Amino acid sequence: MKKILIASLLLFSASSFAQESPKEEDFYKIITLPVPEGILLEVGGVEMLPNGSVALSTRRGDIWIVDNPTSTKPYFRKFASGLHEILGLLYKDGSLYCAQRGELTKLTDSNGDGKADKYETIHAWDISGHYHEYSFGPKLASDGKFFVSGNVAFGDIEWWRGESRAKTRGTIFKVSEDGQLELYAAGVRSPAGLGMIDGELFYTDNQGDWIGSGGLWHVQKGKFYGNPASLRWKEVQDLVGFTEDEFYKERDVRRERDASGNILKPENKVEEVPQTFYELKSKFPNVQPPAVWLPHGILGISNSEILVDHTGGDFGPFSGQVFIGDQGQSKIMRVFLEKVNGEYQGAAWDFRSGFQSGVLRMTFAPDGSMFVGETNRGWGSAGDAAQGFQRLIWNGKIPFEMLTCKAMPDGFEIEFTMPIDQKSAENLNSYSVRSFIYKHHPVYGSPQIHDKNLKVKGVKLSADRKKLRIVIDGLRPYFIHELNLEGIRAEQNAWSLVHPTVYYTLNHIPDGQKLSATEIKGTAVASKTPAPAKTTPTTVSPDGKNQPAVAKQPAAPTFASVKPLLQKHTCLSCHDPEKKMIGPSFKEIAKRKYTNAKMISLIKSPKAENWPDYPAPMPPMSHVPQGDLEKIATYINSLK
Repeated sequence: MKKILIASLLLFSASSFAQESPKEEDFYKIITLPVPEGILLEVGGVEMLPNGSVALSTRRGDIWIVDNPTSTKPYFRKFASGLHEILGLLYKDGSLYCAQRGELTKLTDSNGDGKADKYETIHAWDISGHYHEYSFGPKLASDGKFFVSGNVAFGDIEWWRGESRAKTRGTIFKVSEDGQLELYAAGVRSPAGLGMIDGELFYTDNQGDWIGSGGLWHVQKGKFYGNPASLRWKEVQDLVGFTEDEFYKERDVRRERDASGNILKPENKVEEVPQTFYELKSKFPNVQPPAVWLPHGILGISNSEILVDHTGGDFGPFSGQVFIGDQGQSKIMRVFLEKVNGEYQGAAWDFRSGFQSGVLRMTFAPDGSMFVGETNRGWGSAGDAAQGFQRLIWNGKIPFEMLTCKAMPDGFEIEFTMPIDQKSAENLNSYSVRSFIYKHHPVYGSPQIHDKNLKVKGVKLSADRKKLRIVIDGLRPYFIHELNLEGIRAEQNAWSLVHPTVYYTLNHIPDGQKLSATEIKGTAVASKTPAPAKTTPTTVSPDGKNQPAVAKQPAAPTFASVKPLLQKHTCLSCHDPEKKMIGPSFKEIAKRKYTNAKMISLIKSPKAENWPDYPAPMPPMSHVPQGDLEKIATYINSLK
């Protein structure tokens, strides 16, 4: 009898474990490559070479070649040094090309000794010397020219406002092999990621002034991407078809200038009526909203490299899709793109977090694994290390994920990596949907605005149970649509989704046939557990009479209970409960013993001098509702 009981318990334990839903780390393993002592990589560029070696450039101006990079003992050798902050690397015809801060440089090993002996300046562009004038790239265009992007400087009057102090700053431009420079697009702010997708150029930008959140943009010649700093130059105005004055007049922003003509403290006159970026498109046709917004604090805070999965399935089931790195949150996101009415749009999910430093550059190895180059120097990141060179490897097992998410005339069609359970699919409580957008204004970043919960009317499940049509009321063009599928389960093992939330940027609602009422199914299944009856608690006094009990103090909010608010207001983009990130941890803040009222006032109007050890000042958060601020302050103070 005892043996039977033990066997039953073992069987139950194994069964329970089998039903536990795996996480992202159960499918994709991060391996840290051994780096020789004394080498601080701070990777700014990663490029695979034809012989299977990988080239790494660093922010400190070195280029390393790593031979046998997928082995347990890779060999590092220095290829070049003495360069200036290399934030991109490209191999072409036997040479390496890199974007230094002020030039595109070609490096060649002409004598075959493994080191560059020929350094050629292809083109040197203007820079002012401001520390924030990063240059990113190059990427190879279909015509053989090189794409490079130029970061804006920070403003002297207000730290967060971008300025174009040289003609390439705030633009994307092309450089030919013979050194000719051509302005290509404008309105970028901090364009850390360039990438070619199906022969077309895309870029990622970072939240800041006039850029409400990070995102992925399709780059086309003559287009404008939101930040007006580069409009100070006549060449840029001619390129995009409108002037700096026309832009500010349309945005209804008051500008004052100093004696040198620099704009001082732009202020929005109509802040009570938030303006959005897509509305500018009706006035200026060359305005280009993002193909995919990457909601700030949720899908990264400092979006970086763009990498298409061309591994043919060696990296998992996402062949042809796009991976985007994030420097601030030390993670990688996944994007599915489609074209609707001739314009790119699509869906974004979290993919893999937990890298040791900020993810800046990525590339695929011949075996289908991904090399990840990392740095946090000057920016800060969720990872504890200052730099990193790691490898991401798929273990061959299929995760339960949304594979694609496509726009439909009446909602969305989601394809899954494995069949889903019909009962969970047809329970409308499995879903919650909302839409929101960001402000287009001169303030640093934006809260989510025009937030609206949307009704799920019904669903239609395909015969193979791998595709699901979700019919939704109230779709809004150019808005981000957040779909939460927390209740969906896999048919075979009852797993929940590894990443149950998708963010779809709906630039256009497609034409086509909507589902009829007879085609859709779904009901909201009510809970079978009855609500407990409300009673007044009592205690028994010494004389035996019942008396009302003294009310207990409400329990302090847990991290799980306050996490949705911290995500909504992007607190988690810079803060962690336990460890230092871009800002101090919540526990470190709690040690200051601020009252709730004092903490709320400092969230609304931060004082940089209170935290001198953190280089990035916190932007004002005056838009956060008072009730949310009180819950957040109460949670932080519970950590004392």
